[in-house]
Amino acid sequence: MKILVVEDEPSLLETIARQLSKDGHTVVTSSTAEDAVKHFRLQRPDLIVLDVMLPGRSGFELAKTIRDESKMPILFLSARASETDRLKGFEVGGDDYLTKPFNLAELSARIRAILRRSKPTSEAKPINVGTLTVDPDRHEAWVRDNRLELKPKEFALLYFLASNPGKVFTRDALLDRVWGPDAYVTPRTVDVHVSWLRKQIESGNGESPRIVTVRGIGYKFV
Repeated sequence: MKILVVEDEPSLLETIARQLSKDGHTVVTSSTAEDAVKHFRLQRPDLIVLDVMLPGRSGFELAKTIRDESKMPILFLSARASETDRLKGFEVGGDDYLTKPFNLAELSARIRAILRRSKPTSEAKPINVGTLTVDPDRHEAWVRDNRLELKPKEFALLYFLASNPGKVFTRDALLDRVWGPDAYVTPRTVDVHVSWLRKQIESGNGESPRIVTVRGIGYKFV
């Protein structure tokens, strides 16, 4: 796989690149957001490891640019470990968030997990539930004729819930199924993504699909 690593600390950039090369990946490196955009558009990597604190332009801002053009997986690196920062990373389209300092073996494991989850599956088929249509091949969803603007994890969560209408899932179960057992995120992340989805898919009438909170347990799709 080709991985773009964006990190402004030279020694850490070199260390990460050496580890990922050792793991068998082709590695492209950049120390600024401006160069990263150029590499992203020219190289079309399979995944980007993106430092949050970059000179001139933050990794969060760069991720928004990437998300406008690609659904390529993004793994954020940051010394900022607060829940607010983590949620911000997922809000702008990140797939995982790893805080510094970190173990290189953990970085490798998280990258393997992300790449494994991002592989298309031949079994994934379009879903039609009420007024909702979810097409995994096109990575698009509609309510009636309205196309939804969904970030990668929002889409993955919607597809999973819509694939299991009426079934109740705990937050931990949704984290495991959608984010994967190797993702270090909190149940609060599920609540935030459900809130974003509700704003897009629910119009307030009885025909619209809904994500229902089951008090004390989790969520179900109806």
